[in-house]
Amino acid sequence: MFYYLMICTFLLALIVSFVVMKVFSSAINQILARIIHDPIHAAWAKYTKFAGMVVGTSSGIRIYDMEKYITPLSYSDNDKKVVIELTQERWVLEIYRTIIETLQGLAWMMLLFFMVALIAYVVVRWSEIKYQK
Repeated sequence: MFYYLMICTFLLALIVSFVVMKVFSSAINQILARIIHDPIHAAWAKYTKFAGMVVGTSSGIRIYDMEKYITPLSYSDNDKKVVIELTQERWVLEIYRTIIETLQGLAWMMLLFFMVALIAYVVVRWSEIKYQK
């Protein structure tokens, strides 16, 4: 059951990352084309999308949280070691947590990307105005 959970969360995080990168693909291409006046902007766009896939997938899969399903936990009051059971409710919780964590990781990455892109745009625009005068 644990292996199914790992595979499901990986695939779900991958799918959510792909959908988000597809939604932002046009914006990433346009921003990088505006900032980088060279055909290399396409390579940077591909790299940014790849980085988004990696960040989203790695954010969605929380390995340390998954360890509770295979590592016995001991309680100090009776020293009994218990492995948390994967019930239907836990599956729903883990799937929900995977979607939220994937989106959260991608939101932080895209925020950072757009902040850096905004600064780069201001610098490019400032240099264009400076050279026009």
